[in-house]
Amino acid sequence: MLLLLSVLWGGSFLYVKIALEELPPVTIVALRALFGGAFLFVILRLRGLTLSRDPALWKGFAVLALLNTVLPFILIAWGQREISAGLAAILNAATPLWTITLAHFLTDDERMDARRAAGVLIGFSGVVVLVGPEALAGIGSSVLAQLACVAATISYGFALVWARRFKGQDGTVLASGQFICAIPATMALSFAVDRPWTLPMPGTATMLSIFGLAFLSTAVAYLVYYRLMQRAGAGNASLVTMLIPPSAVLLGIAFLGERFEPLSVAGFALIAAGLAVVDGRVLGLFRR
Repeated sequence: MLLLLSVLWGGSFLYVKIALEELPPVTIVALRALFGGAFLFVILRLRGLTLSRDPALWKGFAVLALLNTVLPFILIAWGQREISAGLAAILNAATPLWTITLAHFLTDDERMDARRAAGVLIGFSGVVVLVGPEALAGIGSSVLAQLACVAATISYGFALVWARRFKGQDGTVLASGQFICAIPATMALSFAVDRPWTLPMPGTATMLSIFGLAFLSTAVAYLVYYRLMQRAGAGNASLVTMLIPPSAVLLGIAFLGERFEPLSVAGFALIAAGLAVVDGRVLGLFRR
């Protein structure tokens, strides 16, 4: 199930890259939110669940939508105009490192100890390896694209800290509420920035990519993720972060002809090593 989830979420970077050939980033995100939210709502009703009308809960969903969907999805899609799907996924793997760092400062019960601090430093060194050399040569479009993906991981980190308040909430309800709130925000941005009605009708490959993004990488992926959390626990489910980059890289090589640069290998190795140090159960889990 962990491998399935890594392919589902790793595939999102492939779908975005394909869709960018004909659609601008914000419109891609708006379509993902619209159709992904619709799929999740249908699944919600099929399970016999309903969404609460509590205004306080919907305010929480709105903040989660901003931090976990609107900002990071747009930043990653914008970044992928200049960088490969594989590199975007590798940079995205640093999300848990930001979450741990932010939780240390924003919560009272998730303080960083020496082991976690060492893991965070090792992991962030991987991000520096990936972004640093080009940055030293001068800020260019590729560097800005990589920094956009890094900013997306910071947003994800804030989102995971914010999501602590939804503890005990059904995963399908949480995902549905989040994407329903993301729909008006992303659609408004798309209308204001991209004027999608002026764009030519996208081709079959783009439409299939949007479907893959909305159904496979959003609706199905979230259902698998929350099922995995119930069976293996949140800590073990978070290990998918290490498996998404290899999946995205292999898909990029297979379908887009992308190359996996040696520097990317080194950067990902450091990020993965940092995550392994942070979560001491990693080696034990793979032994089992």
